[in-house]
Amino acid sequence: MRLTQPEPNLADGVVELRPWTHADVPALVAALDGDAVISAWLDQVPQPFTADNGVRFVDGSNARWAEGTHASFALVDAVTGELLGSAGAHVVPEGHDVVEIDYWVAEAGRGRGAATRAAVLVSRWAIESVGAERVQLRADVENVGSCRVAEKAGFVREGVMRSVRRNDRQDGRRIDWALYSLLPGDLDRPT
Repeated sequence: MRLTQPEPNLADGVVELRPWTHADVPALVAALDGDAVISAWLDQVPQPFTADNGVRFVDGSNARWAEGTHASFALVDAVTGELLGSAGAHVVPEGHDVVEIDYWVAEAGRGRGAATRAAVLVSRWAIESVGAERVQLRADVENVGSCRVAEKAGFVREGVMRSVRRNDRQDGRRIDWALYSLLPGDLDRPT
């Protein structure tokens, strides 16, 4: 299974998922630098987040597309083009046609359904165009917003994956993951 950039971009009339460009770096820095919500949940995002971090993020995102195992999209407002966040997917090694998705949403995109819309678009693409037999999503069990996104996007909660990883920005709290999945037959199931 290989992830290739979709043509045209993934969109639903409200949000669009498109490749990252260097022109996105200022908006990326504005979204990530000092954002308390993103900083708390995504402790691997450097803080402060600088233009150099943004260039490395864009370059790394585009390089991973070439490998065919990772996809990274800029999540933008479909009408204005405003950067709302990021959505991505990667093939789970030895996962038997399993794709795991992820996302983050900037302050400008919160409360607008952007994360849920992105999760639906990426999941549908992974199943219908890439051939994934399962799409999975992990959310920190304490991140209520991310758990709600998974449920609103039609994912089924399977349980909790206990972890040894710790979040240094939350006083070393151990991160346990709520594990969600979506199968091809779940795409059009009412949520």
